[in-house]
Amino acid sequence: MHELSLAQDIVEIVYQNVPANEISRVKNIVIKVGEFSGVAADSLKFSFQAVTSKSELENTDLEIINTPFELKCNACGQTSSNEFGMMICTECGSNDTKTISGNELEVIEIKINSMEEVI
Repeated sequence: MHELSLAQDIVEIVYQNVPANEISRVKNIVIKVGEFSGVAADSLKFSFQAVTSKSELENTDLEIINTPFELKCNACGQTSSNEFGMMICTECGSNDTKTISGNELEVIEIKINSMEEVI
């Protein structure tokens, strides 16, 4: 299950980007997961809960934004979304295409409680 190692990587990103004295105030981590990334969102959430259990991040929510698979056709210039993984333009049928979304896996935001919310 590679979602476990991804969850560990997300935790590491938090520790690298949030000052140590504010780790316990992290309330939400927002990530983008592309439809074509091969990541199972439910498994990632479960793994994140397992990794953060009994840690300073135990009550932190992992919010997953799913991004659709989209491609841009180099032949006709159209952007389209078709069957998962099909690299053929739905407008002109060309296979001269480029993936523009759907393979993302990135932390886009780390939300921290204000001091008033903690008290």
